[in-house]
Formats: sequence, structure tokens, C-alpha cells
Amino acid sequence: MENQELERIASQVRRDIVRMVSAVSSGHPGGSLGCADFLTMLYFDQMKHNPEAFNMNGEGEDLFFLSNGHISPVWYSTLARAGYFPSEELATFRKISSRLQGHPSTDKKVPGIRMASGSLGQGLSCGIGAALTKKLNQDDTLVYTLHGDGELQEGQIWEAAMYAAANKVDNLIATIDYNGRQIDGDVDDVLSLGDLTKKWQAFGWEVLEMNGHDFEDMRATFAKAKSLIGNEKPIVIVMTTEMGQGVDYMMGTHKWHGVAPNDEQLTDALNQLEETLGDY
Repeated sequence: MENQELERIASQVRRDIVRMVSAVSSGHPGGSLGCADFLTMLYFDQMKHNPEAFNMNGEGEDLFFLSNGHISPVWYSTLARAGYFPSEELATFRKISSRLQGHPSTDKKVPGIRMASGSLGQGLSCGIGAALTKKLNQDDTLVYTLHGDGELQEGQIWEAAMYAAANKVDNLIATIDYNGRQIDGDVDDVLSLGDLTKKWQAFGWEVLEMNGHDFEDMRATFAKAKSLIGNEKPIVIVMTTEMGQGVDYMMGTHKWHGVAPNDEQLTDALNQLEETLGDY
């Protein structure tokens, strides 16, 4: 897909995000806005998937697992805009009996979601399990995962990282949303991650870096990542993003990690984001 069209989709996804969280005065807009370009690129340009024939097994399809499940608004919007369910359902976000819970869940059978998430640290382990299953089934499609940088403070991530390298899980592409902020402040102030590139390399992974707001850079990085598939090493992409990207007053701070805009702030945000696919 052309970059211009990807930008149009990402703009609509951002509109969906701010409208969803504002409507219920609840949710996580900051990280969701920061990952809108990434998920747009993944679902509309990179992944092999079939929204019309979704099933939990995912045989013959690329799989995606959202580990930092609190940014569910961006995932729900992307899934809807990609055709997994009608975009009108986004209006039910976080409401009683809605399938679109604050953190993704499998009990509601939302098309596109194969793992409940929100307890940070678990997504990489699940992704590794799915990747190994594909190897056993001689399925040459890929597994993608997304993680927050603050999530890397969880020990389970590094247990999984060791396991993937030791077992040569080379059909997995993990991505770190490296925006430098988490709920309590800057990551460096809460618990510094050090040099992430060197750290993942030391754990035996192939490490790439990319700008999560540059579609051309993302496309080139994914192409490089895919060229490394089958080389007996798992792959991780350290992706630089800006929390709150696209809404000026949400950028440059951690304060919009889990705070919804009020009516006036919503209007301000929508004035900065182009409606391209039609609001739900």
C-alpha cells in the first residue's frame, strides 16, 4: 500500500482512539496514538492475514500478539478498519457487556484476538509458543509481537528472550515501543533499561532499529527483518515512537498514558486529526 494511503488510515485510527476513550472517560490514549502508524503498517502492508475467515488457529496466516494490552484502543480500531468487525462496534468500547473490554480478552470472541493481554510481560512467551507451533506444523508464516518499553522491566520478558534464543525461534519478530515513558514517568527515571540494542544482542537476538512514525523506514526495516527469518536467531525491532503522536498536547509527557480527554480536549484533538475513512 502507498505511504499516503497508510497515513490516511493511521489518521482515522487516531480519531477512533481519542473518541473511544473520551466517550467513556477511560482508557489509554498516549501509547495507542504512538503505535497507530506501526499497527497500520503491520495490518495493511506487512502481515499475511484474512479478516473474513478469522479462526483461533491461524494456520497459514501471520499472527500478532499485543503484549502491552492497555493500548487496546489502537488495536481495536486497526482490526475494525482492516475488516475484522464493523467500525460501529468501536462505540461500545469499555461499556458493560461490550466485546471491546479495556484489555483485550478472548472470552468475548473478538475477531482478530487470540490472547487475553494486559498483565504485562506475557506476550513474548505466547508469541514464542505460537512460533514453535508453526515450526512443528511446517507453517512458514510468521509471528509478530508488540511490547511497551516499561514492560521490559518485567522478568518474564527476559526469561522468554533467553528461551527463544536457546531454541532458535527464528520465525518471530518482536517489536518494542520505545517511547521512553510509562505510567509513573520517564522510563529512565522509573527503572532504566540501559542500552536496549546491546542488551538484546547479548541475549542472542538479531536487533534492528526503526522510526515508528516513518512508513518508508518501517517498510525497509520489516524487509530486513524478514530477510533474517530462518537464520536460527529470533528478531527484535527497537521502535522509536512519541507517546500521544498526532495530538500536540499529549506529546512530550507521560501524563496521557491512562487519562481520557474531556469534551473540549477531544474537540481540540479531532481538529488536529483528519477524518479519512468516516467516523463510526
